[in-house]
Amino acid sequence: MDQSQAPLLDALADYHRCDRYGFTPPGHRQGRGADPRVLAVLGTEPFRDDVLATNGLDDRKSRGKFLARAEELMADAVGADTAFFSTCGSSLSVKAAMMAVAGDADGGLLVARDSHKSIVAGLIFSGVRPRWISPRWDSAHHFSHPPSPEQVQAAWEAHPDAAGALIVSPSPYGTCADIAGIAEVCHRRNKPLIVDEAWGAHLPFHEDLPTWAMDAGADVCVVSVHKMGAGFEQGSVFHLQGDLVDPTRLSACADLLMTTSPNVMVYAALDGWRRQMVEHGHELLAAELALAGYLRSRLAEIPDVLVLEDELLGAEASCDLDTTQVLMDVAGTGTSGYQAADWLREHCRLDLGMSDHRRILATMSFADDRQTADRLLTAMGQWRRAATDFEPPPPIDLPAPEELQLETVCLPRVAFFGPTEMVPAEKAAGRISAEQITPYPPGIPAVVPGERLNDAVIDYLRSGVDAGMTLPDPADSTARQFRVVA
Repeated sequence: MDQSQAPLLDALADYHRCDRYGFTPPGHRQGRGADPRVLAVLGTEPFRDDVLATNGLDDRKSRGKFLARAEELMADAVGADTAFFSTCGSSLSVKAAMMAVAGDADGGLLVARDSHKSIVAGLIFSGVRPRWISPRWDSAHHFSHPPSPEQVQAAWEAHPDAAGALIVSPSPYGTCADIAGIAEVCHRRNKPLIVDEAWGAHLPFHEDLPTWAMDAGADVCVVSVHKMGAGFEQGSVFHLQGDLVDPTRLSACADLLMTTSPNVMVYAALDGWRRQMVEHGHELLAAELALAGYLRSRLAEIPDVLVLEDELLGAEASCDLDTTQVLMDVAGTGTSGYQAADWLREHCRLDLGMSDHRRILATMSFADDRQTADRLLTAMGQWRRAATDFEPPPPIDLPAPEELQLETVCLPRVAFFGPTEMVPAEKAAGRISAEQITPYPPGIPAVVPGERLNDAVIDYLRSGVDAGMTLPDPADSTARQFRVVA
C-alpha cells in the first residue's frame, strides 16, 4: 500500500479547507463557544479539530472510509492481517480481546498474574474466570519477570479447557517475555495468544528492539501509541493475525465497549504516527537507542545508582529488554524511589515514569535528544548530592514470593458486584477482597477481587502507603480499611 497516505489527516485538512460547519455536536462549534479563558490555555486548534467522526469528518454513511483506510494502512505497515483503532486506550482494547476469545468460555482464560489493572477490570466486566499464570520472582530485587513458556505449558496442563492465554510484554519496566516460545505452546493446542503490548508500539520499526508480538506469533496484540509512540493519550491499536480469533467477533466486542463519540484528533494522530514510522521510524529509533545507551552509561557513574540491564535478563528472568526504558535502582543511596521522584519533580521540574520503594524509571522517546538527556543527568546529580541529607525512608514489609500468591476463592465479578462491607486492616486477613488494590504506577494489582487477603500483603500495602506508595483504586487509599465480601 502507499504508506505516504494519511487518510484521516487529509480528511481533516479537507474539512477545514471546505469550511464545513455542523449543527451537531460538539457544542463548542470548533471553539466559537469556548470560554476565552479556556482558549488562552488550550488554544483554538484543539477545538477546530474536534469534529464528529461520522456525519462530520466523514458523511453519515462513512462512505469516505477514512478510518477503514487508515486501519488498513496500519495493518500493512506492521504486517498484521487487521488493525483496529481505539480512542479509549489499550484498557478498552485488551478487554475487547479478552471478551472475543473467552467471553462464552466455561474454561476461563489463562492470565499472567502480573497483568495491568485494566485486565482485571475486563475479568470483572465479562465474568471470565482467570486461570492465573504466576510470574517469575526475583526475591533479591523484589521484582517480577514475565512467565516462561514452561510456566504457560504447565498452566495449559492444569486448565486444558481454557479458551486462550493472555500475557503482558513488555512490562512497564521494559522486560519482555519469550513470546515466540509461549505462542508455540498455545498453538500446539490450537489456542490463541493475546499479548498486552501497551509499551511496545515502537517495536515493529527497529530490529535492535525486542521482537514485536505479531512477528513472534501472537494472535492479538494491543499497543498504546501514546506510551512509546507519538499519539495522543488514549490512542491505541489492536492488531490481529491468523484464524484463531474471529475478526468480526473482535470488532463487535470492541464496539460494545467503544465510545460512540470517538475523538478525531486521536484517530488522526494514530494515522500520522504510522506514516512517520514507516518513512522515518528506523532512523529515529536508532538515534533513540544510541541516546539511551549514552544516558545509561552516564547514569551508571552516579555513586550508588545501579542502572539495571544484565540483572533483568537470564534463564530465570526476562527474555529480552527494551533498553529505552532506563530503570535505576537507588536502594544503595539509602533512600527510596518515592523520595527521588518527589525531589526531582519539586526541585528540577522533572517527572519520571515510575517509582517504587527502591527504583525510578526514565522512559525515553525518539523525541528526546542530548539536551533533554543532559537535563536528566544534571538533575540526577543534584538529587544524589541532596539525598545525603534525606531522612531514611519508612521501611516496607516486603512479602515473600509465596505470600504474594493469594488464594482465588471466587470469580472477580462475583466478589466485586456482590454484597460487601468495610473492615479494619487488623481484621481483614482471611477475608475475600471485593476490590482490586493496585500500587500505581506501574498498575499491577497486588490484590484482585475474589482473592483471600493475608497478613503479609496487608502489611505490605499499609507500610507501602506510609513510605509513599499510591493506591488509587481501593475504597480506602490509606489501606487502614479494606472492602471485603460480606
